[in-house]
Amino acid sequence: MMSGLSSGAGILFHVVAATFGLTWLIQTSEIAFYVVKLLGATYLVWLGFKVLRAKNLFSLEPVKKQSLKFIFSTGFLSAALNPKPGMFVLAFVPQFVNPNLGSVTLQMIGYGVWFAVLTATGFSLMGVFSSQISAWFRNKSRLMSGLNIGAGVTFISSGLAIAFMK
Repeated sequence: MMSGLSSGAGILFHVVAATFGLTWLIQTSEIAFYVVKLLGATYLVWLGFKVLRAKNLFSLEPVKKQSLKFIFSTGFLSAALNPKPGMFVLAFVPQFVNPNLGSVTLQMIGYGVWFAVLTATGFSLMGVFSSQISAWFRNKSRLMSGLNIGAGVTFISSGLAIAFMK
């Protein structure tokens, strides 16, 4: 649930950035866009290699307890350093803003908070329900190994795709 909440907080980062123009700057400044893009891409590639090396992103064995701070920072950075949510917020949320209804800033923040809450809820529910099927996975070691390799490759591929995105 903490990871889901932190992803929602990462979305809030993009909401605030979009509301106050940072996402616009990223879209209009090639240098700013590439800095954010490369930071996000580097993080995803690093995460992918970490998963492939550790082979335990998907594990049914008890793991060493991680601090909530570590879990939060990982989820937050995954969302905040990915430029795609920012572009989505900037492209999607303003469609619902009506200047006749009051402050555009407050509307952007309000709709953005709603989007972040939906993101946090969805990711948290995925975490809760995924634990319910762990018994089914216990005797499927090859499937678990494949999921781990697939996750690592997905992170690396996503990072590379972001890095080479125009």
